[in-house]
Amino acid sequence: MAYDNVTKVADADFPTRWGHFRILGFEGIANVPVTKIDTAVALVMGDIHSSPPLVRIHSQCLTGDVFHSLRCDCRQQLELALGKIAEAGAGVLLYEQQEGRGIGLMAKLRAYELQDQGRDTIQANEDLGFKADHREFELPAEMLKQLGVTSVRLMTNNPEKVAAMESAGVRVVERVSADVEPQPTFEKYLDVKREKMGHLTGSN
Repeated sequence: MAYDNVTKVADADFPTRWGHFRILGFEGIANVPVTKIDTAVALVMGDIHSSPPLVRIHSQCLTGDVFHSLRCDCRQQLELALGKIAEAGAGVLLYEQQEGRGIGLMAKLRAYELQDQGRDTIQANEDLGFKADHREFELPAEMLKQLGVTSVRLMTNNPEKVAAMESAGVRVVERVSADVEPQPTFEKYLDVKREKMGHLTGSN
């Protein structure tokens, strides 16, 4: 999706248990074919311009991020990223409202029902008429450009995020692993991401 305009609409102090960030709100306006407004936030710590900063693009996961679900590794990856940014003393976490790989919360919960019946995450999405992954990453790329960041160390296991940044003109100088300790409750979830979606492990 191409955005006609991406605007920073807020910039505030944001203390967290990982340290002090700034929280910036962005709106992206697209005409596809009707006007659509997407929103996302950036948590920014330290000097992000003297060298390529550590960057994590995180898609909203109400069940994991808020309710600590162990059906997925989303919360663990979020906390890993915030911890690594704090450890480095600088970095950016971009938080997009793309629940359920972009299918929305209610569809995601319906997909959970299908998974309870034996479908994997991709099969459940497809049974509901969706693609395996509906997310797009143009908005975070534009947010980075607005922040004056054109080269990043990207924390992800998803090669599509690397490709999306590169195609949008943000150079990925290093892919940093987002591996977390697996739990029995989401081992199959991780297997599907690796085997069917090409997600990587470690630094490979």
